[in-house]
Amino acid sequence: MVAVPPPADDSRMTPDQLERNKQLVIGFIQDLFTKGDLDAVGRYLSPDFVDHDPPVPGADGPEGMRQAGAMFRAALPDWRSEVEQLVAEGDIVVERFTATGIQQGELMGVPGTGRTLVLRGINVFRIEGDKIVERWGRLDDLGLLRQLGLDPSA
Repeated sequence: MVAVPPPADDSRMTPDQLERNKQLVIGFIQDLFTKGDLDAVGRYLSPDFVDHDPPVPGADGPEGMRQAGAMFRAALPDWRSEVEQLVAEGDIVVERFTATGIQQGELMGVPGTGRTLVLRGINVFRIEGDKIVERWGRLDDLGLLRQLGLDPSA
């Protein structure tokens, strides 16, 4: 078995800092996606923020996250993201979530249906100081496509 060393800065992380990192991620997700506050992007993300898996194709960085928030709020005005699990180690916070909302507007070319959509996913955030500097994510895109009637395997 190969031992994996902890992140270089892990020894400097106090329990209080780990909790602050968790609260930073929760605040960002709740403000942007649940409350629809597009200004949250500037408050929580570093100007140099890198999104390794942008939720909106072709839109990277802070602006890509702003576009994702705007897209979901326009289509699903009651969009809510519920944190299912949050784990912090070193400068990394992992969030597992379930988001839901009633589709009232167009999403991915599909007009509003009035149906409740559910999106599950996992995000990995890297924190520096008091800003989110990186994100990796895996969303249940196929599940969302199926709910929209866009199942590519059909």
